[in-house]
Order: sequence, then C-alpha cells, then structure tokens
Amino acid sequence: MTSDGGGQTFWDHLDILRGVIIRIVLVSVLCSIVAFIFKDEVFDIIFAPKSPHFITYHLINDLCSRLNLPLLENFNVQLINTGLAQQFIIHLKTAFCIGIICASPYIVYELFSFIAPGLYSEERRYTIRVLLSAYLMFAVGLLFSYFIIFPLTFRFLGTYQVNQDVANLISLDSYMSTLIIMSLSMGIVFEIPVLSWMLAKMGLLKKDFMKRYRRHAIVVILFIAAVITPTSDIFTLLLVALPMYILYEFSILLVKSATDEKYDIAVSDSM
Repeated sequence: MTSDGGGQTFWDHLDILRGVIIRIVLVSVLCSIVAFIFKDEVFDIIFAPKSPHFITYHLINDLCSRLNLPLLENFNVQLINTGLAQQFIIHLKTAFCIGIICASPYIVYELFSFIAPGLYSEERRYTIRVLLSAYLMFAVGLLFSYFIIFPLTFRFLGTYQVNQDVANLISLDSYMSTLIIMSLSMGIVFEIPVLSWMLAKMGLLKKDFMKRYRRHAIVVILFIAAVITPTSDIFTLLLVALPMYILYEFSILLVKSATDEKYDIAVSDSM
C-alpha cells in the first residue's frame, strides 16, 4: 500500500467514505424509484419466462424442427397471490433489487475510487482487472439463468403433475424466490474463473492440482447442478453442468497463465 494519503487522518478517510456511501445510497434509491414507477415494464421482463412465447422456447422449437424432433408443447401456468399486502411488498423488493443492479456500475466505480489512492500502480491494474472480470462474469451468469436455466426449470416444475386432478397454481412469492435464488446461484458459479485466477496469483492454486482432481470436480459440478436445478430432467441438469465444466477447464488455463506470469516476473526481478 502507498502512503500518498496527503497527510489525511483516519477521520478524514472516514469522512470521504461517508460521502461515498451517501452517493451510493442516493443513486441506488433513485434507480429503485425509477424501477418502481415502471412497474409494468419491469414485471413484463420478470414474467416473460413463464410464457410459452418466450424466446428460449422458440429457439428450442426451431432447433427441434431442424433435427426432426418433437416440439415443445404449449403450457399455461397461472400465478396467484396469497397475501393481502404481498404484491405491494414484492413490488417494493423487486424495485429495490432492480435499482441495485442498475446502480451497480456506479457502486463499483465509487468503491474503486475510494481504495485506488492507497494502491500501487500494479495493484491498481490488477484490481481493475478483477473487478471488471468479476462484474462481467456475474452478469453473464444472471443472463444464462434468465434465458436458459430458469425457463426450463419453471416449465418442468410448473407443469409437473402427480395426477390430472391436481392443478398447478404457483404463488407469486414462490416464482420470485426461485428466480432470485437461481439467478444469484448462477452468478456466483460464473465467478469460478475469477476466483481461480486470484488464488493462483496468491500461490494457493496450481493447474496440476486442478488437473489431478478433475474427476472429483466433475462429481461436485454434477451435485451443484442438481441443487440449482431440482428437476429429474437430465437435459436441464446437463445444461447447467456443461457450462460449469467449461468454466472449470477455462479456469485451468487462467491458473496456468497466472502462474507463468508470476514466474516470469520473479525471474525478471532476480536478473
């Protein structure tokens, strides 16, 4: 860490941090208010995966038609509300979550601006790389969940019946909770390459270790995929497990690159 604090005391830094937090809160609240106002547009996007006309189902049907496979059948799952104030509360929570997502680039910028003066130029460069990569991979995980994992999972569970006499009426709270949990889970899973790179940079992870325990990792990946997608549909399970395995193999390449880069720097410093 550098000492270019300009003679600032602890209370000066605390005052700067307070300003950062106030700006973050204001921007987040403003984005949440905008999301609250545009209720119809927000919930049209959120409820899109429950419609048989969702783009994912169209793409699957196009693929099935090209391969002469049976097409997906149309389905209709009705959402219900069971609490007096539940719809309003879910509206507030959703607006807050959307506000945080929309404000997240500004939040990351403010936090980095706060810690950047205390970092060396090399540390600052690595921090920018990690933050951008982590943010991008998390966003990709959210999109992957929204367009692939959640629609197929909802279609299976929402239309599954033990008997024709038992109709499916999915509660709004159940729908929102499942969407949020699956989206966050996939967002975290897609951080595997970034985490692996960081551990390799700290000397805590080697590519040989990851290759040696590749089979164990496949078992863990299948277990995690089964938890994320609680269905008996092997297609959906593999649809989650395959990207996770690809991320694992990509992480091996990143770990090798980070290790080689660290070795090259050590050799150049010793010369």
